[in-house]
Amino acid sequence: MANKLATEKKVAVISMLAEGSSIRAIERITGINRNTIMSLGVRVGKACAQIMDVKMRGLNCAQIARRGCSA
Repeated sequence: MANKLATEKKVAVISMLAEGSSIRAIERITGINRNTIMSLGVRVGKACAQIMDVKMRGLNCAQIARRGCSA
């Protein structure tokens, strides 16, 4: 995949996705094709998952587990 989008456009797209804008709305506002928007979202999501996998280690999650449990 060619990386032709300017950084400013990428930031704008990811910001709009994070705010909950629809892909088609972002397409209309920015003029960026929806397939490109989806691809960028997937790439950023995978990068975030990698960061979480590396950084979120050895956490004591007992309190979180109790809240989610209905038993």
